[in-house]
Amino acid sequence: MSGLEHVRDYLAEYLSGQGVNAVTAWSDRPRSETDGAVCAVSLRKGQAVGVGFCDYLGERYDTKRGRWVEFYGKRVRLTFGLDLYAPAGAEVGERAIRAAFDTLAGALQGGGPSGLKLEEFSCGETEFLETEGRYRCPVEAVYQAFLYAVADEGGSFLDFEVKGVMQL
Repeated sequence: MSGLEHVRDYLAEYLSGQGVNAVTAWSDRPRSETDGAVCAVSLRKGQAVGVGFCDYLGERYDTKRGRWVEFYGKRVRLTFGLDLYAPAGAEVGERAIRAAFDTLAGALQGGGPSGLKLEEFSCGETEFLETEGRYRCPVEAVYQAFLYAVADEGGSFLDFEVKGVMQL
């Protein structure tokens, strides 16, 4: 994984493993229609906070290269949109949204994915979107993570990664 490119995919995969019907927002993959609620995962905001002098964290020994490399990083706050959507109908709609929210809240309170630490979790009011014919409930989760990189001999960064986040 490189930087924040796949972090929403990572969170959607985690939520799916916890019983939430999660997809990434604005995905290139076609989505199948569902009778129940779905959680659309998006990355809404990212804020970086320095953790060292000019983001310098020190050195570490790279066993693959057999030498010491410089280590740089930032603490980041990532705000995810976890909006819930459900089609209108007698057996779905608001009831499906409430059930999906309960499942989502349980998944988020259960510790979360590796490398991401939950700081905040909020939910708005459910509304019916007439133009789309479905219900929507805005949900946000704010996580803390560490973004770090290793510099090569010339001083340029090799790649940024979110610490602790597994590659997809």
